[in-house]
Amino acid sequence: MATSLHAEAPFGPPRLVTIKARRRETRDTVSLDFEDPDTAYAPGQFNMLYAFGAGEVPISVSAVTGRRVTHTVRDVGLVTAALTRLKAGSVMGVRGPFGHGWPLEAIKGRNIVVVAGGLGLAPLRLAIHTLLQRRSDYQRLVFLYGARTPADLLFTREVERWRGRFDVDLHVTVDAAARGWRGDVGVVTKLFKRISVEPAFTTALVCGPEVMMRFAAAALVDADMDPGNIWLSMERNMQCGAGVCGHCQLGPYLLCRDGPVLPLSRLAPLMGVKEL
Repeated sequence: MATSLHAEAPFGPPRLVTIKARRRETRDTVSLDFEDPDTAYAPGQFNMLYAFGAGEVPISVSAVTGRRVTHTVRDVGLVTAALTRLKAGSVMGVRGPFGHGWPLEAIKGRNIVVVAGGLGLAPLRLAIHTLLQRRSDYQRLVFLYGARTPADLLFTREVERWRGRFDVDLHVTVDAAARGWRGDVGVVTKLFKRISVEPAFTTALVCGPEVMMRFAAAALVDADMDPGNIWLSMERNMQCGAGVCGHCQLGPYLLCRDGPVLPLSRLAPLMGVKEL
């Protein structure tokens, strides 16, 4: 876990930060930047973001650029609606970082397949930045990204820059095309037929809706990948960030404490149980 120079306890008051920039990504999703020079963030970790008068929610860190930290938030409820309405100059509360992120150090020297569905690109974005910054530490890089429609695609300019690199194999698909769309149409798992990597030397990083991750994981296993080399970000029902309240329990795991990133080898027996 990344370390913080802040002294607050997990249940202490949030530190107050000022929004430095706000960018609309899609019709219901915005990115918020604030400065946090005293905290180190690992790709895949999250903060608890507090909107005054509404409450707090866990949101993954989607970028770190110098002193600035970015969270990408979709309006799906009371708290996220309040966060997406914040403007530059507004103040919000932050607790964290929490959780265990993507195992980028442990998978050096391997092929990496990144599979993102919808908003799942946001928790993977900082990992992608790190993979590209340390490109020589890894073998093949394959990025597969799917969204519902072209209008729902995140970070489109950045994705195009990734696509333009000679050392990255990137494919994008949408569930339903719009006029002018010339890319692939279909769920993200259909892109698997476009790639060819050696399963024994490949690690997959997967994030998106749970149903998408379940099918993606199954397809990767069918391609002879070891479940221990398939990592998923399971972000459901987190409320305290410290593994105490129990809302994010998945079988024996408290995802805010033990995850949110875990290997399929530990998750496979649980992902098919709807009641968990």
